[in-house]
Amino acid sequence: MKALLCKEYGLPETLKVEEVDSLKASPGKVVISVGACSINFPDTLIIRNLYQFKPELPFSPGGEVAGIIKEAGEGVKHLKPGDRVFALCGWGGLSEEVEVDAKRVFPLLPGMDFITGASVMYNYGTSYHALKDRANLQSGETLLVLGAGGGVGLAAVELGKLMGATIIAAASTDEKLKICKEKGADHVINYSTEDIKETIKALTNGKGVDVVYDPVGDKYAEPAIRSMAWKGRYLVVGFAGGEIPKIPLNLALLKGCDIVGVFWGQFAEKEAENNMENIRQLAGYFMQGKLKPHIHKTYQLHEASQAISDLMDRKVVGKAVVVMMDDEVKSHKIQNHQGTQPTLATETVKAEGKLVFKNIAELKTFKGKSLGMSPWQEISQKMIDDFAASTLDFQWIHIDTERVKLESPLGKTIAHGYNVLSFSSHFLYEMFEVKSIKMGLNYGCNKVRFMSATPVGSRVRMSAILVDVEETAPNQAKLTIEATFNIKGQEKPVCVAEILSMIFE
Repeated sequence: MKALLCKEYGLPETLKVEEVDSLKASPGKVVISVGACSINFPDTLIIRNLYQFKPELPFSPGGEVAGIIKEAGEGVKHLKPGDRVFALCGWGGLSEEVEVDAKRVFPLLPGMDFITGASVMYNYGTSYHALKDRANLQSGETLLVLGAGGGVGLAAVELGKLMGATIIAAASTDEKLKICKEKGADHVINYSTEDIKETIKALTNGKGVDVVYDPVGDKYAEPAIRSMAWKGRYLVVGFAGGEIPKIPLNLALLKGCDIVGVFWGQFAEKEAENNMENIRQLAGYFMQGKLKPHIHKTYQLHEASQAISDLMDRKVVGKAVVVMMDDEVKSHKIQNHQGTQPTLATETVKAEGKLVFKNIAELKTFKGKSLGMSPWQEISQKMIDDFAASTLDFQWIHIDTERVKLESPLGKTIAHGYNVLSFSSHFLYEMFEVKSIKMGLNYGCNKVRFMSATPVGSRVRMSAILVDVEETAPNQAKLTIEATFNIKGQEKPVCVAEILSMIFE
């Protein structure tokens, strides 16, 4: 296979495309045949030995890819050869194959091409974590985005607008600011020709901005903090401007503001459940057509060093993407003709993250793929009591709230295992529907395994894979769905089951 190799640290022109051995999947990992790999700011650092992660030489840069699973290693259950996926590999993506930890690989959304798939996770994952988890951005607040023409910057503009904020986009050229306006920016600042502080003062009538999203640093950081409103939040996202700024801490005191670090990679590692919730929400926005990455240009593998150079020289607006499968360029152009949203394999989603299929025939094309995740459901004592009443199963561990305080190690009641399993019908309805069906019936399970208790007050959700769609008669099909139930904040699943459903057209 071919790969762009970094054999010695240096600038992009030192990188060379060479033939290397094909990869084999190690336990817990998968090998992906790369369809596309986007270029991100860490790629410009890692080739110069300036990044916090330092792979052994030689290596390929490229940390965000989309493609097809070629091989799954021992122990990988949720992915199989042939699956279309996107992944965060850290490095190694600028090659025809890359090996990735299976935990960092996700099913590609229906109808999404590889160019788009390789352009969503790093930018939108970083920006959504920053605005939602770190800044707690509220509707009606004012958000200043520095470096707004870059990948993470444009994502922050889109997401901030979606979250109800007034957006001030700052970038270095009018070309970049034009794209920012198209993505929803209410005001723009060309900081090559305008004074940031004075312009913000005028735009906000002296109040200042509530949140600053800063992936640039350098000389722009201090005037941005000086433009803060009282109790504002300054988000430290990166230092694409070159210099790491030295902030006078008296500004934080005078403004009563927070200086908040944003390290999405560590967040995804240390708070995997919260990160997966963000991914589910972002997937819903993409499926509804509310988010769409701006692709600056596509490159071939032999042009990948030029793509990195263009990013370093700040020529890229949005995303630069290296394409390994030529058909993807054609597919991407067709799907994005005249700026429209990609055509999905299913119809428009009705609710966040919900898949909608026209009929059983269309559903059959989805076999082996993830149906996604349901919203969280809190387990209340009333739910537990109602289940006990309907099943005549009145064990004290479920319903006697006073006794459990004295005798149960948990100190609280727990839901019956089948109580949690009974939510499967509700969860499945939240995840997908088939428009042509007149009746659906969830009638049983092939196998069920309960793995932990579910205390009252827990938040539970279900992830599901459509294992099989078997047509048992004309206009009738049996669905086999692999379901996994999880408690928020707990790594071990509560229950794993193979659910059987019948649907009738």
